[in-house]
Amino acid sequence: MTTARPRTLLAMHPRLAPRILGPRSLAQLARVADLVPDLVADDFHRTDVAEALRDTEVLYTFWGCPPVDREVLAAAPRLRAIVHAAGSVKYIATEDSWRRGVRISSAAWANALPVAEYTVAAVLMSNKRLLQIREDFRERREIDSWHHRYPDIGNYRRTVGLIGASRIGRRVIELLRPFDLDVLVHDPYLSAAEALALGVRRTGLDELCAASDVLSIHAPALPETRHMVDRRRLALMPDGATLVNTARGSLVDTEALVQELASGRIHAVLDVTDPELLPTDSPLYDLPNVLLTPHVAGSVGGELHRMADSATAELARYAQGLPFQHPVLREELERTA
Repeated sequence: MTTARPRTLLAMHPRLAPRILGPRSLAQLARVADLVPDLVADDFHRTDVAEALRDTEVLYTFWGCPPVDREVLAAAPRLRAIVHAAGSVKYIATEDSWRRGVRISSAAWANALPVAEYTVAAVLMSNKRLLQIREDFRERREIDSWHHRYPDIGNYRRTVGLIGASRIGRRVIELLRPFDLDVLVHDPYLSAAEALALGVRRTGLDELCAASDVLSIHAPALPETRHMVDRRRLALMPDGATLVNTARGSLVDTEALVQELASGRIHAVLDVTDPELLPTDSPLYDLPNVLLTPHVAGSVGGELHRMADSATAELARYAQGLPFQHPVLREELERTA
């Protein structure tokens, strides 16, 4: 049974709590939840946290929340729901959580929005060859015939290939609709009817790599997706094409990518790499045809509050006895991020 204001424990890294829950967000949360006062749990085995767990009905989680395993569940007999104010719940939601029947919600939809926006910006910028032109202009420092030097640039009738019709991939498709671009998608779970409804064309992965002016990755990191963009598929990309990766670095063979980029044949916009923190001597930091960012495509700064608002809205639905609007389903977890 739910209560009017379910007893709720914040579970996340304590330093992150004020970043996601500013005064406004915290006030909104307090209106729908009976918060355990003055406690943010990042270790469920601490004495004060263990005491709070006895009466906790909902865990309001964020980055830094430990796994909710059998021991935690035994200490939290009233726990009925986990409301995650971020994306993936794979680390938090254990098999024990699912067996217990704990309801789980995620703000992954909210975190998908800035990733998709970053991707669309990267697509439009890449087809304009802004990195290349910037370097050229910086060196020449003169007015030149850019139409002559770059006769094929621009976004009209360019082909964008998406690996994965995921939540982010579908948002990218939606945001690209106003532009005169041809969008191809590779996703083994995308049906012909869904592709038609999305206004995209399904292709095999090799065809996608060979046909795309910009190739953008939106697949989850799974054993079967590791290095799915390997040396052979990188070689299929057309000269001058751009690889965009906002998913996970492990989906690309980093060594092969560095070699392709060092040749100058293709370009890349990389928000994630493998390893996530590259060695300080990695060529990816300095290559002029690479835009490298430190995993900031997802929610940062004020965008964190969108995820907090989503989680608070989900908790309000729970308190009213309503189903979550953004539930995490166990049967879908193996093929999602």
